[in-house]
Amino acid sequence: MAKSKAETIFFCKNCGYESAKWLGQCPACHEWNSMTEAPGRDRGAAKNGRNSVSGKAARGSAPVSLDAIELSDEQRTGTGSSELDRVLGGGIVKGSLVLVGGDPGIGKSTILLQTARAISLTGRNILYVSGEESEKQIKMRAMRLGDFGTGFRLFCDTSLDDAVDIIQETKPDFVIIDSIQTMMNAGIESAAGSVSQVRESTAILMRIAKGMGITIFIVGHVTKDGSVAGPKVLEHMVDTVLYFEGDLQGSYRILRAVKNRFGSTNEIGVFEMRQDGLREVENPSEYMLSGRAIGASGNVVTCVIEGTRPLLIEIQALVTDTNFGFPKRQATGLDYNRVSLLMAVLEKRVGLKLSQSDAYVNIAGGLRVSEPATDLAVVIAVVSSFRDRPVPGDTAAFGEVGLSGEIRAVSLCERRVNEAGKLGFSRVIVPKANHKSLTDIKDIEIIEVASLDDVMNIL
Repeated sequence: MAKSKAETIFFCKNCGYESAKWLGQCPACHEWNSMTEAPGRDRGAAKNGRNSVSGKAARGSAPVSLDAIELSDEQRTGTGSSELDRVLGGGIVKGSLVLVGGDPGIGKSTILLQTARAISLTGRNILYVSGEESEKQIKMRAMRLGDFGTGFRLFCDTSLDDAVDIIQETKPDFVIIDSIQTMMNAGIESAAGSVSQVRESTAILMRIAKGMGITIFIVGHVTKDGSVAGPKVLEHMVDTVLYFEGDLQGSYRILRAVKNRFGSTNEIGVFEMRQDGLREVENPSEYMLSGRAIGASGNVVTCVIEGTRPLLIEIQALVTDTNFGFPKRQATGLDYNRVSLLMAVLEKRVGLKLSQSDAYVNIAGGLRVSEPATDLAVVIAVVSSFRDRPVPGDTAAFGEVGLSGEIRAVSLCERRVNEAGKLGFSRVIVPKANHKSLTDIKDIEIIEVASLDDVMNIL
């Protein structure tokens, strides 16, 4: 009996990993019993379709010379929020496909509804497609945000085919899909939220965005590890990927761009969740340092660069005697391996006996940082807590620490120092290698260090 050309595949419901056979444990996310069977593509049909499309493409288009292509400025539209515009690279680019991810209840639908309200008040047409909420539920949320323009239209259904028909008929300027995991494409024989449904639905929306010049926002569910649920190719298909971060129990949210074809991927936006929606935090440094304990050991302020913005954050460390034979290390907001490395450098190069102590390092405010410029602040915080000697509250520090105990230079040192001066800090500990870039600094005491020995002498 001839083998059918249409085969089945197995995919992980947790992370989207695909396999030709069933597996008890997913090799990607190591989740047990998460593999689900789904119909694959018909190879014969795919081949015929590929040849047919190729033939149409050959008749309908032709290669274009690079010199014949005319460039124009990207047409951007403001979102009504300077923080969101900053993350997007200056506004919404016409015809772009934007994916917004985050934990449930973090504020994805709220910020998109606020954006839709701001755009609708400018006279543009917006179609909000919701597969999760009814019209009355969205109306209740919209009433808290304020009045909407006449160009705002709402369509609550899970049928992607009906949504596409409405988009092609009404030709709105912007479309919001909330969420992609609830959309059903009748041409795919699999459940909503499956790998095939998410992939093919996104491909259809991508063709609409590029072909008709319509900006489309897609809300994506996330897995327990924080990544967008479904195939990883989903993030490669879209133009921009935005992630909401923050503690659900707190009121502050951080919006970060992890992919952006039209701007920087290092920018962040800081928002505060209120009853009437998300509000911008104009001075994130002041917010990050609010409630800081002055005169407590183990607390040091450092400055990181997020895109084009210098941001002051507080590094906290707590070093205590261990009650067991194996000391515990824990890092929140920082790379655990980097913190362990710095503590090993302290023990080897300075002689600080940390092998019998538990160490906990934390960034206050819920921010996650991976910049090496925080190394010096982490080292000072650990030493301060170990010796129980507080660092003066008007002191900030930043610099990269090498394995030999040397303090290496960091980028944009002058901007970091100026940001610390704006917030009232009068002393800044910086790498000696950045001396040339700080010759014009006034009214701030600059303490230059070249190695950990210099740091220990200061403390």
